[in-house]
Amino acid sequence: MFSKRRYQQLFALLISNLIVLSLFAQDGNAGITKATNEVKGYFSTGTNLMYAVGAVVGLVGAVKVFNKWNSGDPDTNKVASAWFGSCIFLVVVATVLKSFFGV
Repeated sequence: MFSKRRYQQLFALLISNLIVLSLFAQDGNAGITKATNEVKGYFSTGTNLMYAVGAVVGLVGAVKVFNKWNSGDPDTNKVASAWFGSCIFLVVVATVLKSFFGV
């Protein structure tokens, strides 16, 4: 078991750590502003990446629809509408996020 002196030492260590940690703390507004600026800095790159992924997925979907159309598959319209809808969704999401973050 710990002695009374050991508990006092642990308490003093805890208090000193809390004091040191409070010295390293920053203002909450400054942290939020810094995080917002970092997100805005990466946002255009992320948007371009989203467009590139959408282009690749769009090409793969177009080939899939083309193959179904040539084979005479009856659910070609369903696959084509899903493919077209996903392409529109990617563009709309990128535009909405740009306006939401004010970039």
